[in-house]
Amino acid sequence: MGGFVVIEVDADGVVEFTQALVRIPSTNDPARGRDERPAAELVAAKMREWGWEPVVYEAAPGRPNVVAVVEGGGGDGPTLMFEGHTDVVTEGDLSTWTVDPFGGEIRDGRLWGRGSADMKSGLAATLYATRALQLAGPFPGRIKVCALADEEGLMIGAHHFVSEDLAADVDGAIVAEPEAGEICAVAKGALRLRVDLTGKMAHGAMPQHGRNPIQAVGELLAGLRSLQDELQALHPAHEHLGEVYVTPTVLRAGSEEQVNVIPAVASVFVDVRTIPGVEHKVIADRVAALASRDGITAEVSTLVDRPPVDVPVSDPVVAALAAAHRTVTGREPVYGGVPGSTDGTVLTHWGGIPSVVYGPGGKWIAHQADEFVEVAEIVQCAKVFAEAARRFLTGDH
Repeated sequence: MGGFVVIEVDADGVVEFTQALVRIPSTNDPARGRDERPAAELVAAKMREWGWEPVVYEAAPGRPNVVAVVEGGGGDGPTLMFEGHTDVVTEGDLSTWTVDPFGGEIRDGRLWGRGSADMKSGLAATLYATRALQLAGPFPGRIKVCALADEEGLMIGAHHFVSEDLAADVDGAIVAEPEAGEICAVAKGALRLRVDLTGKMAHGAMPQHGRNPIQAVGELLAGLRSLQDELQALHPAHEHLGEVYVTPTVLRAGSEEQVNVIPAVASVFVDVRTIPGVEHKVIADRVAALASRDGITAEVSTLVDRPPVDVPVSDPVVAALAAAHRTVTGREPVYGGVPGSTDGTVLTHWGGIPSVVYGPGGKWIAHQADEFVEVAEIVQCAKVFAEAARRFLTGDH
């Protein structure tokens, strides 16, 4: 199947659709009347315009998933999933922006605004790539195009997608997060723990009558640093993901209005970032052991448990994407890793789908003021997605 001409995409259309998506402030902010629904409705409307039949699933009230299946008409074959999310993080302090965060302005070859990179340009590229492949002629199998809710939060959209058995027939997934041209088949795991330490309240003048959980916090913090050192020694830094980190991020205890009172309860929140080979349950158990002290009871709660992703570069979905990148750009692919977690984490670990992350936009620009994406990169990425889909579905990878 080699030697065919790269599929052309509607360059103006994919850029204009990205602009339209950016102009919708689809943050999860009920207090300001904001959610993903308007962005999801725009995606569904575009799908219907092309004759697709999107199905809308309520992952949570006001937080819809949009899923369309595009049959290739070329006989039986695998199912490829393109995935993007419709939510964006808050714009934050407007004084830090030099452009309208929801203006979708194009200037200096860049499309500016919240979500331009993370990841409305990637979402738009998946739609227009699928449409381009559909118009280019029959292909075997099918493409499942998905715009999911809440990636920036608890990933309820991806979890709902899996729980509805929509992942069962998918053979590979391309997640269109901004990765600056890198092909990321590995992603760091995230384990977030809450440790509640309970002692006994007492007057600060009579500490002998209490049990101070804050002193246990100090010992716990020292233990967490030692645990990180131990994990880094046992698990050398990953070539794409770096080190394991065990980071206390929030401490709560006492009240500044009552500095003469020993509190009964103190809480520590811990953000653990892992690499392949590190077991999350082992870490949670170790933290629980570190928190246990004489006279102080400790309860450890797991807030988030997202294991690392480690898909072989030889997997068909990764190989097809790499071949497409090479064909479209004329450059050898660069492999990297996702420093956080994406919907691909859920799709791989709970849905059983091999996933790879690749999309337009800078790797570190997400969530910053003056977020932008290069216009040319949107178009190029749409072409890569179309080529990757064709190669995956025809087996030419």
